[in-house]
Amino acid sequence: MNTPQHTPLPDSVSIAAELELDGTWNTEAISGLIRSKCVLGETPAFLFLGRKEAALLREHLAKAFGAEAVATLRDTYYMGLEVVEIESESFVFAGGRKVVRTLQDPISRRPAWRDRETETMWQFRI
Repeated sequence: MNTPQHTPLPDSVSIAAELELDGTWNTEAISGLIRSKCVLGETPAFLFLGRKEAALLREHLAKAFGAEAVATLRDTYYMGLEVVEIESESFVFAGGRKVVRTLQDPISRRPAWRDRETETMWQFRI
């Protein structure tokens, strides 16, 4: 029987922060952190933030969507990662695992347009 594997939430004591922000939200640095964790089609699933960084993200998102839209970060995704606010003063960590799946349907497996070898298989004949 398969038992689900749970990734424990990181804490700022046992795991070091992967990034330090200098008082402003740095989209480029967060993007670089996420890219550094992408390996063989797997990407991180969660962006763990301390209170300071969560406030910076709320401020950053409020500029685009308004303060009332980001009163809480619950169920918020940023750059494809679910944002998780942890009880730490300052902390940034990208973790978990998300597998990238490719589209596997009959349309994506059709032969290229005018592929003469297989074109006859796709023609409708009466």
